Amino acid sequence: MIPAELNDAAFIVVQLEPAEHEDIKALRDTLRQFAVFDASATTQVRAHAQQAATFLNLILLAAPGDPAVLLTQASDAIDSAIKACEAASMHAPRITQTDLIAIAHDPGDADALSADMATPAPAKGARKTPKRTPTITAPSAVPVAVPVAAAAAPAAVVVHPTAIDGGMVPDDADLSLLGDFIAESRDSMAGAEAALLELEANPEDIEAINTVFRAFHTVKGTAAFMGLDKLAEFAHHAESLLSRVRDRELPYTQAVANLSLRSNDVLGEFLEAVEKSVQTSEPIALPSDYAHLMHDLLNVDAVLAGVDPRVARAVAGPVAVPVAVVSSAAAAAPVAQLSAPVAVSAPRAQVARAVVKNESDLSVRVRTDRLDRLIDMVGELVIAQSMIAADPAVTATGQHDLVKKVSQAGKIMRELQDLSMSMRMVPMKSTFQKLTRLVRDVALKAGKVVELVTDGEETELDRNMVDAIADPLVHMVRNAVDHGVEGPEDRERAGKPRAGRVKLAAFQQGGSVIVELRDDGRGLNRDRILAKALEKGLVSPNHSLTDSEINALIFAPGFSTAETVTDISGRGVGMDVVRRNIESIRGRIDIQSVLGQGTVFQIRLPLTLAVTDGMLVRVGDERYIVPLTSIALSFRPEPDMLTTIPPNGDVVMLRGEVLPVVRLHQMFNIPDAVTNPSEAILMIVGDGEHRVALLVDQLLGQQQVVAKALGDGVGEIPGISGGAILSDGRVGLIIDIARMTSLARTGDARPRALSFAA
Repeated sequence: MIPAELNDAAFIVVQLEPAEHEDIKALRDTLRQFAVFDASATTQVRAHAQQAATFLNLILLAAPGDPAVLLTQASDAIDSAIKACEAASMHAPRITQTDLIAIAHDPGDADALSADMATPAPAKGARKTPKRTPTITAPSAVPVAVPVAAAAAPAAVVVHPTAIDGGMVPDDADLSLLGDFIAESRDSMAGAEAALLELEANPEDIEAINTVFRAFHTVKGTAAFMGLDKLAEFAHHAESLLSRVRDRELPYTQAVANLSLRSNDVLGEFLEAVEKSVQTSEPIALPSDYAHLMHDLLNVDAVLAGVDPRVARAVAGPVAVPVAVVSSAAAAAPVAQLSAPVAVSAPRAQVARAVVKNESDLSVRVRTDRLDRLIDMVGELVIAQSMIAADPAVTATGQHDLVKKVSQAGKIMRELQDLSMSMRMVPMKSTFQKLTRLVRDVALKAGKVVELVTDGEETELDRNMVDAIADPLVHMVRNAVDHGVEGPEDRERAGKPRAGRVKLAAFQQGGSVIVELRDDGRGLNRDRILAKALEKGLVSPNHSLTDSEINALIFAPGFSTAETVTDISGRGVGMDVVRRNIESIRGRIDIQSVLGQGTVFQIRLPLTLAVTDGMLVRVGDERYIVPLTSIALSFRPEPDMLTTIPPNGDVVMLRGEVLPVVRLHQMFNIPDAVTNPSEAILMIVGDGEHRVALLVDQLLGQQQVVAKALGDGVGEIPGISGGAILSDGRVGLIIDIARMTSLARTGDARPRALSFAA
């Protein structure tokens, strides 16, 4: 019986024109679904369907060649699939996976993977695919004496040790297509890893299994088309493992999860090696785990049984087992994994002329350096426009029409700037996803049971800031699992559940993004932290510290209270880098902890580093920019609201709250500034308990500025995060509110030896 999908496809393909991309895409997706999920079709039928989908995909990718010829080749492949269906219905029933018990090779064979496989001529219009994809063509199996392990483990298929590289990228490879393949495959691998981690929590999630299977299958088929034989071969064996899980031949145990995750990692390393090979014209370097993992994938049953196939092969005698006759008759196209009928099959996608656009249809890949350049140019445009708007030739001539037009141009400019900045905003999802894998691996290595809960994955942040906090989050999550969460037995003795809980959340608060890491572990032992700090000479024995100051000691370089050093953590390296990296992007990290209950790390970050909405203030003859989102209120104090408390200086009483006063003219040695607070302005800045009052001469107005780094020539200035070009062409320094409040709390807002004002 011919499947309805093939009959419909044969009818539609002859009516298509090469320019009808929407309909070609719909037909391609249907053929792919059929090739992957229709377990009732034979391997040859599914291979021809996949081949037809490949030709259609080449049309969509604008590959070299005549699209009309590719369309004809797709039609021929569909016809071949229909003929294969008709032939299969006239012959004996096809063999299933249970008939294929083992394929034995001599370990000393020069090419154990392909020595006994003859390669037929490729099908019409198809590119040559890896020779190592065996398919079953004989419907019968005969008993053959094959050496196997005494525990019924299959014979080992050994990867030859002389395979030192993955070959060269073909000389005729289309580099643009290869770049698209690498980028799309990386996205597929990221989705596959997330699905694999979901499967550990819900092994019956058939959609997650299909997600991973599709990712591996797509990489295999496209790699074969691109002539990347080693990559295609490895993806085929990784796909075969998932096929057995999908067909309910293997349960999704932790051992299977480890193999699948290792396979996903090796595929990612393969893609990086291919990219490097294109750049250097050197052979593709095999991933470090390639040989070992290939051996495990070829001997899955023995590995899952805890038997080393190489040892079992040496001690076992000949045992008669049925072995199917194998060949590679269908190796001319990417071949779908042989499978028995699925207990829970995915619904088949029906061919339709109407196309539903998905998210990928609405997006386009742009090089990040081009995007950064665009944003820089928009920033320069904003600066130029603000200079024009403030020019006396515009403001003092009384030409109202000109002023109106300049004002309208400024409005458009702000909208353009906001739009360009939104293009660089990315969700935190990919970062959180990587940490999910990290928690799993660290917990497994430390012998703990840890559940990671994520919230706010869709919270968006500037791409550069997401990259900057990736490493700090890795250190913090690793420490939370290794040091924070107790072992299962310790948790039970403390009356806690055996499984620890780590929560990673992101959310917006005002003009900032908060990234919060929370665990329900043992908490920080402040007595041990203080004792270690005294031992290292980090604090004075006579100095009294608050709880928050003691917590902050863990960020000191080389500081660690771990009794033993492991390969995970404990050397005191990492947390100082965490704080330095976060402060370098104008962020702040705070700690709250209760002994025996857990710890909360809270990272506060600005939405973006490029644009700042600020209040322009005057101190003496200098101009400063205070971020608008950090300002609570501004007022002129009455004399009775001010008090001097030695040795820290002035404070102001506001609504029952005592706030330190930071005199910017003293801090930066600015002459001719107003020194009497009753004649100046106090700006309350900061948030929560971290608030101070900045003393300024005058508020000049709100302004959106493009933040610039001060550069190596100026270096780091305490209390200053950067600079911006103002409308009059002068440079205004941007106040670092987090650092300023920290300096005020520690009493370090002292006069500087040099004036840094522009």
